[in-house]
Amino acid sequence: MVAGLVFFGKQNSANNVVQVVAFQTGFNRIIMAVKTDFIEIFQTIRAVLQPYATLGFSNRINSEVTYDLWSDKNVEIEGQKRNEIYFAGLMIKKSHVGFYYMPVYAEPEMKKIFDPSLLKLLKGKSCFHLKKLDDELLGHIESALAEGYRLYKEKGWV
Repeated sequence: MVAGLVFFGKQNSANNVVQVVAFQTGFNRIIMAVKTDFIEIFQTIRAVLQPYATLGFSNRINSEVTYDLWSDKNVEIEGQKRNEIYFAGLMIKKSHVGFYYMPVYAEPEMKKIFDPSLLKLLKGKSCFHLKKLDDELLGHIESALAEGYRLYKEKGWV
């Protein structure tokens, strides 16, 4: 209970959205919705990724379960010439939505700027396992993408 509000969570089985509801003097209102449906999580993050396609990235796969972004710029990384470099992508898996974020692999020091709530979802070197998504986590993903774009621009990779 906070300032006269009582909070509880409930699962809306119709659309797999968990709602945190606050009751105050007989009125209820939704103060935050947490997405748990993998398709909805995928579509929400894909919408955040899509504008990067106009900033020098192209996508190879844009399906209902996979989306990716690549830079087609010729670059040299650690002495190896490449004609493309992966930036980020999404894939719906059986138990999560995989958010693949290559800047954290290319520059491991980036982990230091991530919010702990995002960092705890990092499995391996560059894949975040998402099982739910709220506005706060989405904001952290948006910030990470912006920072990754800045890094790629700085290195001349896009």
